[in-house]
Amino acid sequence: MERPGAMERSLREAAPHEIFDVIRSQIERRHHARAVELLMVDYAMTKLQPVGTLPHTRPPVSVHESAPGRAFGSQEPHCVYDDAASEVTVHVPLSVRGDRLGVLSVTLEAGEDGLAKNVVEELQQCADGLAHEVVVAERDTDLFLQARRAERLTLAAEMQWQLLPGRSCSRPEYSLGAQLEPAYAIFGDSFDWSGSADDLFLTVSNGMGEGIDAALLTNLAINALRNARRAGLSLSDQAYLADQAIYGQYGGDRYTSTLLLRFHLPTGDVEIIDAGSPRVWRVRAGVVEPIELEAQMPLGMFEDTNYVPQHFTVEPGDRLLFISDGVYDALSPGGEKYSLRALAGSITSTRLLPAPQVPRAMLQELLGHRGSGPAADDSLVMCLDWHGRPAADRTHGDAPSG
Repeated sequence: MERPGAMERSLREAAPHEIFDVIRSQIERRHHARAVELLMVDYAMTKLQPVGTLPHTRPPVSVHESAPGRAFGSQEPHCVYDDAASEVTVHVPLSVRGDRLGVLSVTLEAGEDGLAKNVVEELQQCADGLAHEVVVAERDTDLFLQARRAERLTLAAEMQWQLLPGRSCSRPEYSLGAQLEPAYAIFGDSFDWSGSADDLFLTVSNGMGEGIDAALLTNLAINALRNARRAGLSLSDQAYLADQAIYGQYGGDRYTSTLLLRFHLPTGDVEIIDAGSPRVWRVRAGVVEPIELEAQMPLGMFEDTNYVPQHFTVEPGDRLLFISDGVYDALSPGGEKYSLRALAGSITSTRLLPAPQVPRAMLQELLGHRGSGPAADDSLVMCLDWHGRPAADRTHGDAPSG
C-alpha cells in the first residue's frame, strides 16, 4: 500500500468517478487481492448496492442478512473465511464522522496463520480515505448517487435528499440518526443539523402539501433557516426570518410545521421552539415520555409572528426522538391509527440499538402497521443519544440565551 500521504494525494488527483478505481488498484497491488468491491447503502437503508458502470453491476445484498450488512450495522470490520477456496473476505465500514455510507469488501488469499491485524487496519484506513473522497466527489459525479438507488426517485424525493446534511452524525457529546419514508417518494418532511464548538442546531420540518409543492416549500424553509443561522442570529430570529420568507412567498396559503432546537454542548441546556406538529419524546433511565411544549404557529402561517423559545436540559444517557405526524397519523389497512401506545412500544423495543439504526427500525415497525400499500403521508424519525461533554473538556462558553 502506498504511504497514507501518497494514497491521499492519488485520491485527490483522480477524476471524481475514478476514486474507487484508484483505491482498488492500490489494494490489489499491495495485498494481491482477488476482488475489491464497494457497496453503497440505498436510500431506504435496506440494501447495499455495488458501485459499477450501470447497468452492469452485481445484485445488491441485504443490510440485515449479509456479511457486508453485518459490518455496516456494527460499524466494525467483519471477516468471512472460505477454507475451500483458501481465501478470506474482509468487509470494512465506509463512513464519515458517523455518517454511514456503505462497505468496502476485499477478498484476499488466506494464509496458514490467518489474517494479520495490520492488514485489517490498513483496509479500514483505505475505507476511511475513500469515504471522505466519495462525499467530495458527489459534487462532481453522479456515480455514487446512482449506485445508492434501488429504484427511481420521484423528483420531489430527489429535491429532498439533496437538501439533507446526511443520515447520521456523531461527536463525543452526541450521536444522531434520521430517516425518511417512503424513501423513494418523500415530499414534505425534512431535517437539518449543524454543529459548532459549543452548539448543535437541529430542525425537523413537515412541509404542507404533496409532491413538488411540498418539496419546494420545505426547500424554502430549510434554506431560510440556514441563512439566518449562518448569519449568527438567535433561534427566535431564525424562526422569525424563515416565517417571513415563507409568508412572503405564499401569503399564508402554505406553511411548514417545524421544531427548532439549539443544544449547548458543555452544559446540555436545550433551547427549543415548537412551531408545528413534529413531537419530541425522551427516554431517561428506561422511562419513555413525551416532552410537552407550548405550541406556536407554523412557519409562514401568519405575518409578523414572534417565536418564544422554551428550555429544558438533557442528561448523559438521555435519548430524544423527534417524530413527524406521518407516524402518528399512519393508518392500517382497516383504518386504525398508529396509537401512542404502539409508538411508545416501538421506542422501547429499539432502546438497545445505536441512534443511527433506530429511525430505520421504528419506520419498519410502522410499515408493519400500515401495510404495503402507498403511504398517505411521508414519515420522519430522528434519534439523538446524548453523551454529554466530559468535565475536563468543558469550555466556559455562555449558555444559550432565552
